[in-house]
Amino acid sequence: MQALRGVRATLSSARRSYRAFLHERPTLRWTLSALAWLPLGIFVTEYGANIKAVRGRSMQPTLNPDDSAWQDIVLFDRFSILLARSFNRGDIVALKSPTDSKLIVKRIVALEGDTVKTLPPYPDAEVCVPPGHAWVEGDEPFRTEDSNRFGPVPLGLIESRLAFILWPWERIGPLGQPLIPRHDARVGSPDWRRSKAELERERWRNSRVTVATPPTAEGAVSAAE
Repeated sequence: MQALRGVRATLSSARRSYRAFLHERPTLRWTLSALAWLPLGIFVTEYGANIKAVRGRSMQPTLNPDDSAWQDIVLFDRFSILLARSFNRGDIVALKSPTDSKLIVKRIVALEGDTVKTLPPYPDAEVCVPPGHAWVEGDEPFRTEDSNRFGPVPLGLIESRLAFILWPWERIGPLGQPLIPRHDARVGSPDWRRSKAELERERWRNSRVTVATPPTAEGAVSAAE
């Protein structure tokens, strides 16, 4: 018992000395605190979410519209892609270009098994997206380098899903919500025209895709047999 008390007293004295040592050296204390939180920060950035500025005009008018004086700053959700492996038609995603590995931002138009009516300069009029791939396009078809140039992309190249616009303040809000007519916008106003144009683009995009029929339960049983 006496030995245990001695050990406790020694540890208590060491803790007091350590705290006094750090108190006299605020820079060292800050550095050690930062190192302690560093693994969590790396995990969140790598597998959770990160913030990036979107450059270029290929996703106009969804991102960086002409009437905005600022580059869009957005939140990218990495968890749903890297860990949950969730891919949906209509999602705006960041991916590595299959041509030069630079990071690009495009919209998923079709997934494996879907048939897409392509746009120039793609050589074939239609493409069936192969397993493990997606067909991606920019919202501005005349200013984008997308699957109509390099074909379907492996899902492994997709790094994150664009979830939220953080800046500019007048456009702050989540992405991925279904497009609906703006009943709060006056007919003929800029907001009304923008909403109608978004709906027309979505309808045109969807009209070019024949979604693959999911396998039936009977087909799955037959395959298993």
